[in-house]
Amino acid sequence: MRTSNDLIGLVNFLTFLLSIPILGGGIWLSSRANSTDCLRFLQWPLIVIGISIMVVSLAGIAGACYRNKFLMWLYLFVMFFVIAALIGFIIFAYAVTDKGSGRFVMNRRYLDYYLGDYSGWLKDRVTDNGYWSEISSCVRGSGVCKKIGRHLNGVPETPQMFYFRRLSPIESGCCKPPTDCGYTYVNETVWVPGGQMVGPNPDCMLWNNDQRLLCYQCSSCKAGVLGSLKQSWRKVSVINIVVLIILVIFYVIAYAAYRNIKRIDNDEPAGQARMTKSHPSHFQI
Repeated sequence: MRTSNDLIGLVNFLTFLLSIPILGGGIWLSSRANSTDCLRFLQWPLIVIGISIMVVSLAGIAGACYRNKFLMWLYLFVMFFVIAALIGFIIFAYAVTDKGSGRFVMNRRYLDYYLGDYSGWLKDRVTDNGYWSEISSCVRGSGVCKKIGRHLNGVPETPQMFYFRRLSPIESGCCKPPTDCGYTYVNETVWVPGGQMVGPNPDCMLWNNDQRLLCYQCSSCKAGVLGSLKQSWRKVSVINIVVLIILVIFYVIAYAAYRNIKRIDNDEPAGQARMTKSHPSHFQI
């Protein structure tokens, strides 16, 4: 029984350590929500799951140390639902970020983002007028477009240098006009009409060199936010999948050890039933 208790205690301690990357992922998403992605939603379920795993693991450790079967049972019972919640979180994160990505543009290293490439619940949430008012204010307040500028020896970078930069989705969607508008580069956030528009893109009329406006009301900016959210959520989901696999393995081990403790407490040594059948007792009639 002592061996089983030690095993459960070890598994719970390792589970406690596994909660750290989950909680860290939630905190990272929260920091992104306040500065870059600007959508405060998905980080909270992840933070709650991480804290839940921490608390339940501590209960399991206490149960193993004090041989309290109720705490061990509580660990297994609650952890089952925590694992189910984590699975649901991963499925949800992949489902809402399944569609949409940047488009390659000829003679450009960065991608252009179009709202029509996205669909589903996340798009509806981002494009909702009430939410977008808050999101666009957050993007503007983050100063992401102010930070996009580069100078070499006091001279702004040339158009060719800018065209071959890797821009983030928000930088590409919010800080410059779409490439198919045909604007001419002056600097990273100042563009002037340079010819006929290559297509009926409404964003071409929304672009403004006023640094307070730029393309913050463009559909490309909304698409850029969606692209940034997809990158962030996918990164966190990859970590969560690895943690989930390890959690399931630990859960199975803890469950097997708990069953062994119950068998010992009920005076049912392993193999007793089999030995009874092999050497039946002789009763006198």
